[in-house]
Amino acid sequence: MRFIIVTGLSGAGKSEATNSLEDMGYFCVDNLPPTLITKFADVCKQSDGKIDKVALVIDIRGGIFFDDLFDSLKELSKEQFKYEILFLDTSDEVLVKRFKEKRRSHPLSPGGRVITGIELEREKLKEVKEKADIIIDTSKYAIKDLREEMLKNFGDVEAPQKQLSITVLSFGFKYGIPVDSDLVFDVRFIPNPFYIPELKPYSGNDEPVKDYVLQQEETKVFLEKTIDMLQFLIPNYNKEGKRQLIVSIGCTGGRHRSVAIANSIYEKLHESNYNVYVEHRDIKEDVHKGDKKL
Repeated sequence: MRFIIVTGLSGAGKSEATNSLEDMGYFCVDNLPPTLITKFADVCKQSDGKIDKVALVIDIRGGIFFDDLFDSLKELSKEQFKYEILFLDTSDEVLVKRFKEKRRSHPLSPGGRVITGIELEREKLKEVKEKADIIIDTSKYAIKDLREEMLKNFGDVEAPQKQLSITVLSFGFKYGIPVDSDLVFDVRFIPNPFYIPELKPYSGNDEPVKDYVLQQEETKVFLEKTIDMLQFLIPNYNKEGKRQLIVSIGCTGGRHRSVAIANSIYEKLHESNYNVYVEHRDIKEDVHKGDKKL
């Protein structure tokens, strides 16, 4: 199990760091009282491997409970439970600016100057920072920069391409374009099996329709160019911190051409070890409603 204690200065980016960890499959708990760390670790241990990545956000919001952090960490060490401490830091100037932009008071100086709260918090966190395994200074980071740093430190280094979840989604234009689409491809230029009586009852999941669609010269060129483009885009989306990609393939009714092509794209991406899924939104629509036009 990878067990991360996320802490650091208020306004340094702990929320965004936690979001990144959640996207990487970590079970995250925010503002857990330190006295419960050992009990929580035991619960995770008893999950039979179902919970293998955990991140606990613990900071000065815990008030008087925060002082129990080091006793709890000693208890973890005594139980031979491995953990890592991630500390998020930022310069005073940047922190003041962030608090002013968000019009928030500092938790340690709710009625006074922000800088006073920052100084008090730095002193309170001095010891935990010294014990940190990883320190990330977010002073000059945009959100995508922090996500990239988190991925580098806590992602699956053996399979970085799996950090992006890809869904290849077939649909019918007459039922509307999926609202969550990132990329939309219109395959209505391919000859339509609907107008071939012996193919009409089938869908793109069935061999007769699949063979008919994939043997078209237009389909072969389209797939070659589309896969080539996706192979280029996916690593760049990963680099920018994107975590979900919806690739929508549309024909008129969403039963024949789009289904066969979506399946083919899924297979090719799966062969490249991407974290890919396929879904057919409109395949169950009544086949007798049919495609009214090409």
